[in-house]
Amino acid sequence: MRLVLLHACAALALVTALPLSAQKASAPNVSPAIIAALADSARPKADVERDATRHPGELLAFAGIKPGMKVADFMMGGGYFTRILAKTVGPKGKVYAYQAAEFIGFRPAYGDEQKAAVSGYGNAVPLNMKLTEVTFPEPLDAVITVQNYHDLHLGMQPPGLAEAVNKRLYAALKPGGTLLVVDHVANADPAFAALDKLHRIDPAAARAEIEKAGFKFVGQSKLLANPADPHDANVFSPSIRGKTDQFVFLFKKPS
Repeated sequence: MRLVLLHACAALALVTALPLSAQKASAPNVSPAIIAALADSARPKADVERDATRHPGELLAFAGIKPGMKVADFMMGGGYFTRILAKTVGPKGKVYAYQAAEFIGFRPAYGDEQKAAVSGYGNAVPLNMKLTEVTFPEPLDAVITVQNYHDLHLGMQPPGLAEAVNKRLYAALKPGGTLLVVDHVANADPAFAALDKLHRIDPAAARAEIEKAGFKFVGQSKLLANPADPHDANVFSPSIRGKTDQFVFLFKKPS
C-alpha cells in the first residue's frame, strides 16, 4: 500500500498541460476504493506483477474513476483493467468489458480472456459486437482504452474506422463524461504510415482525430513517459517491450 501511495504522489508531479488548480482536481491521490481494488485477491498474479510498471492506480485516479460510476474498458485486451475497474466502481457501479468481435475472430483466446476477466464480478458485463456497431446499454461516466487505440488504424481495418468509433464513444458518454487514452508513442506520423509495422501512434495525430469527434482535451500525464525510447522499434521487440514511451491523454465530453 505504501508503494502505491508513493507512486500516486509521483504521478501528481508528472501531470502536465493544466493550470495547477485543474491538475489537483483531475489527478487526486489514489483513492481508498482504487487501493482496495488493487489489493483484490482475485486478480491474477501476473496482473499484480505488472502494476509497478503500468501504474493502474494513478491512471484511474487521473481519469477520476470513483465508486458508483458506469465505465467502459474499451478494447480490454486480457482484462487487466476490467478487474480493477469492477472493484473500484463497486456494486453500485458497472463496468462494460468490450472486446471487438473482429479481434475475437482473429484470436479466439480474446473471447476466453474476456469471460475470465468478468467471472466473479457481478457488476462486469462483457460486450463483443463489431467496432462499427459498438454501443452500451446505458450512458457512461467514463471510457478508458489502454495501449489499444492504435488498433483502430491497423491495415486490416476499414478506412475511417477511428473517426466512426470516436463518434460512438462520444455518443455513449454522459455530458461531462471522460475518455482516457493511453498508447505507445510514435514519431511524427500524421498519416499513420508506420503504424502496422510498429504498433505505435503519433500522439498529436491521435489527439486531433479524437478532438474532431467533439471531445475537449483536458490534459495529459507523463506518468508512463520514457525519454530513452527512440520510438522506432516495434512495441513487441524484446529491446523495448514493457518499457515503451506512452502518452496519457484525458478528454471530456462538454457538459
